[in-house]
Amino acid sequence: MSDARNAGHGGQDRPQVQPPMFGPGMGGGPGRGMMPKVRPKNTKETLKRLWSYLSRQRKGLVLVFLVTALNSGLSLVGPYLIGTAVDRYIIPQDYYGLMWLCFALFAVYAFSSLTSWVQAYVMAKVSQRTVWVMRNDMFAKLQRLPLRFFDTRTHGELMSRTTNDIENVASSLNQSVTQLFSSVLTVVGSLIIMLSLNLWLTLLSLITIPIVMIVTRKIAANTRNFVSGQQKQLGELNGYIEETVSGQKVLTTFCREEKAVAEFGEINERLRSYGTKAQIYTGLMGPVMNVINNFGFAVIACGGGWMALMGMTSVGVVVSFLNYSKQFGRPINELANQFNMIQTAIAGAERVFEVMDTASEYEDETGSRNVTEMKGEVRFDHVTFGYKEGVPVIKDLSFTAKPGDTIALVGPTGAGKTTIVNLLTRFYDIDGGTITIDGENIRTLDKDSLRTKLGIVLQDAYVFSDTIRENIRYGRLDATDQEVEAAAKLANADGFIRKLSHGYDMVLTAEGGNLSHGQRQLLTIARAILADPAILILDEATSSIDTRTEMHIQEAMNTLMKGRTSFVIAHRLSTIREADMILVINGGEIIERGTHLELLEQRGFYHDLYTSQFKRVG
Repeated sequence: MSDARNAGHGGQDRPQVQPPMFGPGMGGGPGRGMMPKVRPKNTKETLKRLWSYLSRQRKGLVLVFLVTALNSGLSLVGPYLIGTAVDRYIIPQDYYGLMWLCFALFAVYAFSSLTSWVQAYVMAKVSQRTVWVMRNDMFAKLQRLPLRFFDTRTHGELMSRTTNDIENVASSLNQSVTQLFSSVLTVVGSLIIMLSLNLWLTLLSLITIPIVMIVTRKIAANTRNFVSGQQKQLGELNGYIEETVSGQKVLTTFCREEKAVAEFGEINERLRSYGTKAQIYTGLMGPVMNVINNFGFAVIACGGGWMALMGMTSVGVVVSFLNYSKQFGRPINELANQFNMIQTAIAGAERVFEVMDTASEYEDETGSRNVTEMKGEVRFDHVTFGYKEGVPVIKDLSFTAKPGDTIALVGPTGAGKTTIVNLLTRFYDIDGGTITIDGENIRTLDKDSLRTKLGIVLQDAYVFSDTIRENIRYGRLDATDQEVEAAAKLANADGFIRKLSHGYDMVLTAEGGNLSHGQRQLLTIARAILADPAILILDEATSSIDTRTEMHIQEAMNTLMKGRTSFVIAHRLSTIREADMILVINGGEIIERGTHLELLEQRGFYHDLYTSQFKRVG
C-alpha cells in the first residue's frame, strides 16, 4: 500500500469553510460568529435507525425485556400486599398472619432488587455493543469519504461526533430502553389493578395525566434545540483546541496566546450559554413532575380518606391506592425525564448519521476495473477542474507523460500544481476533459486499485505513533524486515536510524516529534520506495532536507525513478534540471513546456524563476 492515501491537498486554491488558524489569509480559528439556531430534524427516522442498530442484539434484548417484565410485575405485587396487610392483619390484629406477609413482602422486594441488577447488567452490555457497532461504522465511513468533506469540517468537530455524540447515544440507550419498557408495563399494570380495586379512586388518580402531558410538551419544545446546539458548540470547541495544540509552536512564535485565549473564551461562552439552557430544561422536568405527583397523592389521600369514612371502601384499599398512585406517577415522571434524555440521544445520533449519510467517494465505483499492471503512460486531455462550482482552478490542461518520463511541475504557490496530482490520484474528480493511464480513463478504474500503483511523498512528512520499522512498512504491509531496511538504505535513512537508541524499533511520539522534519521526510521517502509504485509523485519531497542530504536523496530518487513515470513538484529548480519535461503552471494553465535547457533558451517565465533563485543564492 502506497502513501497515496495519506496525501494532503496542498496549494492555496482549495476551499476552506473553516480556514486553518495559522494559514494564509487567516482570520483566526474556527467558530467565528454566532451559531445559527439548530432546528429539529426527522426524529422518527432517527429513532428508526437507532432501533436498527439496537435490534441486532436480539438475544440480549429478549433477556432484558423478560427480566424487566418480571421486575415490573414484582413491583406491582408490593402495594397490593401492603393493602392486604392493613385490612386482613393489622386492623384485626393478626400478628401471626402479619409476620408471614412481611416475610413475603421482603422476598418480593429482595427478588425485585436482584432482577433490577440483572436488567442493568445485561442492558449495559447491549447498549455498549450497539454503540461499538455504530462507532465502527462511523470510523469506517470516515475512511471512505472524499477529501471535499474534510475541507469543510474541523478535525475536532469530527472527533466530537465520533466520541461525545456516540457516548450520548450509549448513555441514553442504557437507561431509556429498559426504563421505557418498564414504565409502560408499570403504568398499564397499575391501572388494571387500580380499576379492579376501586373505580372512583382510579378516576381521581388519573386527574394529573392531562397536566403531565401539557407540561411535558411545553418543556420538551425547547429541550432538543438547546441540546443539539450544545453538541455543535462542543464540536466547535474541540476543533479549536485541536487546532491550537497542533499549531502551538506557531502560536507562541507570533505571540498570539492572548488572542487564542480570547477566541477560546468566545466559543466557550457560546457553549456555556447553550449548555446552561440545555441543563435547565432537561433538569426542569423532574421537579415539576414531583410537584404534580405530590398533588395527585394529596387528592387520593383526601378523597380515599373521605370514602373510607363513608364506608365506600376499606382503609387497606386506600393504602394500596396511595402506593399505586406513586407507582403510577413515577413511571410517567420517568417517561417525561426519559423523553429529555432521548432528545440528547437523537441530537447526537442525527450528527452521527449526517456523516454516515454523506456520499462515499466509492459510491460510483460500480463496474470499475481493478488495475493489475501499469506501464505508466499518463495523458491529460483538456482537463478542467474547480473546488467551487464556476471557479475553475485547472483550465483546459493537456499534456502526455510517456512511461518512464519524469515530469516536473513548477510555478508560483497556488498555481494548481498539487491539484494536478490530486486529480491523477482521484482525490478529486475532474469537471471536464479526460485523464487516462495506459489509454484507460481513470474514472473506469477502481480507486483503491489505482492508488496502490501510486507512490506519493508529500512536503508535510506524516508519521504515526509506532516504531520506525512499522512506519516504513506502512508502504507495503507484507514487506519483510530486510525489505524495510533495504528501502531505508536506498532513501539514505538507514544511517541516522541505526544511531537512534532503539534503531528501527524506536517508537515515534505523536506526529514524530522526537525526529527532525528532515528525518521524518526520509522515512516517508523510504515508505514510498518500499511501495514500489508504477507512478511516483514527489510533492516538494526534499524541501525540508539539508543540501548535503538532498544530494544523497536525489541519487536515490534518480535510481527509484528509472523505469517509472514520475511527477515532481519543486520550488528548488536545481533539482529538476534532468526532467524529461518541465510544465510551467500559472493560474491553472500550462504557460510553458519543455526541457530545462529549452525553457532557459526561451527566456520566459521559467528563465526568470530560475535566474531569480540563483541571484538570491548569490
